[in-house]
Amino acid sequence: MPQPKLTKLELQVMEALWARGSASIREVQETFPAKNRPAYTTIQTIVYRLEGKNAVRRVKKVGNFHIFQAAISRDAAQRKLIDDLLALFGGRTQPVMAHLIESGKLTLEDVKEAEKLLRQLERKEGSK
Repeated sequence: MPQPKLTKLELQVMEALWARGSASIREVQETFPAKNRPAYTTIQTIVYRLEGKNAVRRVKKVGNFHIFQAAISRDAAQRKLIDDLLALFGGRTQPVMAHLIESGKLTLEDVKEAEKLLRQLERKEGSK
């Protein structure tokens, strides 16, 4: 099943669910900083939209409210975002990598970890 495309606010709601495991709409709303907290109805709309995208599911009903949990993993959502970003560059990773290096967001440790993963993939491909 293809992963849904998520907006920034949808990702923030998903972060709350990934962190808590499961939560009511009110509990999700309360994870936002008080200063810029979206209205309850805004979070409710986002959760229902995420449910429609099969990104969250209702797991139980307590009194008159539902408890929701993430139906997709953080890793799957991040992979979708990265794939969408790379698609904007025609699938080329070099402009993204160059920006990360120039902005100081890519560390030598990150490069070493990436090199390790590439070697593992190479070995896996070689054993097929």
